[in-house]
Amino acid sequence: MLDVSLLGTGGMMPLPYRWLTSLMLRYQGKGILIDCGEGTQIALREKGWSPNPIDIICFTHYHADHISGLPGMLLTMGNAERTAPLLLIGPKGLVRVVNALRTIAPELPFELRFQEITEPEQVISFDGFWLKAFKVNHSITCYGYSMIVERAGRFDKERAMEQQIPMKLWSRLQKGETIEQDGVVFTPDMVLGAPRKGLKVTYCTDSRPADSIVANAEDSDLLILEGMYGEADKLSKARENKHMTMYEAASIAKAAKVPELWLTHYSPSLMRPEEYMGDVRKIFPNAVAAKDGRTVELRFEED
Repeated sequence: MLDVSLLGTGGMMPLPYRWLTSLMLRYQGKGILIDCGEGTQIALREKGWSPNPIDIICFTHYHADHISGLPGMLLTMGNAERTAPLLLIGPKGLVRVVNALRTIAPELPFELRFQEITEPEQVISFDGFWLKAFKVNHSITCYGYSMIVERAGRFDKERAMEQQIPMKLWSRLQKGETIEQDGVVFTPDMVLGAPRKGLKVTYCTDSRPADSIVANAEDSDLLILEGMYGEADKLSKARENKHMTMYEAASIAKAAKVPELWLTHYSPSLMRPEEYMGDVRKIFPNAVAAKDGRTVELRFEED
């Protein structure tokens, strides 16, 4: 099961009823936060989730509304007596930007580790899942992220018995371990069927429509995109500032053939995003004008 919570849906500045855009994912005890604008830790508290289980913080880019909440988040983690290392992932310049922000959070009881993204597409693997960063089209270097949870095939008892694989090794092979015993190497593919459908969530804010978004959104169970503007007269402004309209986001979701789209990162001038959803759904019917705290539990398909 993969928990997905859009903690805030605002762009540029927080509002009394809308925190800045931030996404929290939880899988098998690990927490992944994508973006950390001002007020993110308050949004997290309102959701009822703790910052302590956050293992990874990813940044799409280094505009203030996506990273200015980091010092407070780090201090909160430190005050909660965290000692486990925290991995930070982001575009080139990550170390310089974070260290500048740490001027007001200089002493922490845990280690910060850094993974800079330097390629147009970059994959970072973890135990049980992986993150893929892909470059998008904003006024500064900016990346979207997909989180992918793979699912191995079902255990095939008959194949294991036909190959005379010792029963005591079955469980370890089923968990993905490669084992050498008495000069013989046993691999998981010897006892597992074809891989089953896993889980995938793709998140992108602050970009013009781009082929990279469509390509990386394919096969996603959920696509979360910025819908900065809904007003018909804001397309030229979206182009000028390298942002996206709600209708452009809907067109991307349609092209990527995803089952569901959440819109986020609204302009402060977009007071009631839901008022524009009639026209948005003419392009992509299963679009949602997400509000702060919107959450879903994604589960593997039944066999």
